[in-house]
Amino acid sequence: MMRSLFSGVSGLKNHQTRMDVIGNNIANVNTVAFKAGRVNFEDILSQTVEGARSPQTGGMGGVNPKQVGLGMGIASIDTLFTPGSLQSTDNPTDFAVQGEGFFIVSDGSQVYYTRDGAFKTSADGALVNSNGFRLQGWMADADGNIDSTQALQNITIPVGAQMKPKATTEIGFEGNLDANAAANSTWITSVQVYDSLGNPHNLTVTFEKAGTANQWTWYTDLDGTPGDSSTIEFGTGGTVISGETGSASFNNITGAEDISLDIDFSQLTQFGGNPTAYINFQDGYEAGSLDMVSTDSGGVLTGIFTNGQSKALAQIALATFANPGGLLKEGGNLYQISNNSGLPNIGTADSGGRGSIAVGALEMSNVDLAQEFTNMIVTQRGFQANSRVITTSDEMLQDLINIKR
Repeated sequence: MMRSLFSGVSGLKNHQTRMDVIGNNIANVNTVAFKAGRVNFEDILSQTVEGARSPQTGGMGGVNPKQVGLGMGIASIDTLFTPGSLQSTDNPTDFAVQGEGFFIVSDGSQVYYTRDGAFKTSADGALVNSNGFRLQGWMADADGNIDSTQALQNITIPVGAQMKPKATTEIGFEGNLDANAAANSTWITSVQVYDSLGNPHNLTVTFEKAGTANQWTWYTDLDGTPGDSSTIEFGTGGTVISGETGSASFNNITGAEDISLDIDFSQLTQFGGNPTAYINFQDGYEAGSLDMVSTDSGGVLTGIFTNGQSKALAQIALATFANPGGLLKEGGNLYQISNNSGLPNIGTADSGGRGSIAVGALEMSNVDLAQEFTNMIVTQRGFQANSRVITTSDEMLQDLINIKR
């Protein structure tokens, strides 16, 4: 009789725990990147009234064991890492992981993992979450190169960063020169190039049809000062066969270094028709300051500068685990490793099984309200049924006591 009481009590207690988990799930239905919990039950120790008996050859058959269960317990409380839906925010520092992986954040002493990608910029330019924990990744060097094999760093946006000017050293041509042009016919094109201080200069290149068939002589001029010249020759197929590359130098640039140019003519053609030759490439630029930052699906933060140039600034790191269900919840949408989560496998997005990063979006809670309300009904019925076991057992005990009257 007492066994049924204790079995009923175990049912009440553990169904209440299940209701606690359901209540927490529903409370976090709108929590960014929240992962729902689930309670699994198991039966506990059974009392053996009589053991099993094996069958006898030519005699009686076997007998199954007689056991009375002593209640139920909790087998596990799992965290379900199924993905939540994405909500667009249009905030450039909001990120969501599409697929496997966790963002890595640090408070300076401890490292945590999270699916919550609601970050913002702090006063020192660092990307931080709502609690001020700094987002981890790798910063680029001065040339925009990122080494993801190095130790993790705090990702910082260098607000007001300056980009030094770069002198033009290479130019390239594209287009056509008229094969039917008369001798001494000219075609002029120009482009803006830069010296070592970032000052702009007007470079003019003039093509003149030579007296020899399929040959053109080119002349350079910088701000009215003549420069080097040479000849290119086209084959019968209309492509350059001689003089594919050239060079031009200009000295006495005020306050700056001399300008030396390598010129690529290899993409020019000579066919009949109107000339279209133009300078399609030059590699110089003036000084600029950081204007905006964009992030791609691989987690690379790229700075766009006022001089029209762009450069990688940093890359966000993601971590995956062999068993994410083994992570410890630390509150604040944060997790830490445990003995059964495995060590973090840290790398870049879109690699090594890690998902991509959606920019301007957040992952929503994966709580399914319909499922939670159904679970709540089932849990309530289980709780009621166990309470009936207790009241019924109590009435039976009362009847037993009343026999002595």
